[in-house]
Amino acid sequence: MARMATHVITGAGSGIGAAVARRLHARGDEIVLHARDAGRAKDLAATFPGARTLVGDLADPDRLSWAFSHQTLPDRVDSLLHIAGVVDLGAVHELTPKSWRQQLDVNLIAPAELTRHFLPQLRVARGHVVFVNSGAGLNAHAGWSAYAASKHGLKALADSLREEEHCNGVRVTSVYPGRTASPMQAKVHRQEGKEYDPDRWIDPESVATTILTSLDLPQDAEINDVTIRPGR
Repeated sequence: MARMATHVITGAGSGIGAAVARRLHARGDEIVLHARDAGRAKDLAATFPGARTLVGDLADPDRLSWAFSHQTLPDRVDSLLHIAGVVDLGAVHELTPKSWRQQLDVNLIAPAELTRHFLPQLRVARGHVVFVNSGAGLNAHAGWSAYAASKHGLKALADSLREEEHCNGVRVTSVYPGRTASPMQAKVHRQEGKEYDPDRWIDPESVATTILTSLDLPQDAEINDVTIRPGR
């Protein structure tokens, strides 16, 4: 009997993360769902029966190590899926240090810290790290400086990690979705002062398909970078 794969997932509460968690859960894989607090962990456990949860606030990456030291981490991790993220638009002349720090902490520093914690397990499994980046991680536009900076940094993190861990058999994939129908996209439209029509944008299930394709690729190959754009 084949061993179930174990996946640690951030951002499983909505959007792309929820779509990925549903797909992996439905096919019988073991999922460990990250939550920012105990209440959120309880909600995720109810949504995904049998799933394990891991609590730690990505907005406070300095305390993740302490939080994890009080919980049982999985012995083996086949994939670490960084899907959680925050966005706060604004021109450079109006963004405060608080806004910069929040986006850098959640979108960049916390993924680096989570990766550091799980690398021993990933090496044992010859596992896979997936960073769900953004089109903003490749091109920055007016009003997107802090978010784009965090995502450009995430690209650098992924590229460095890929070179460092190739010899250990750990694969690293960056996924760059365009605008995807999600609560985050609804917030972006509010900040932009635009009407939100989810039918115009990528379905989270389509991004989930891309992520699962990268995970399921045979070990002799690796998808490094994949860009997804709305097809309608």
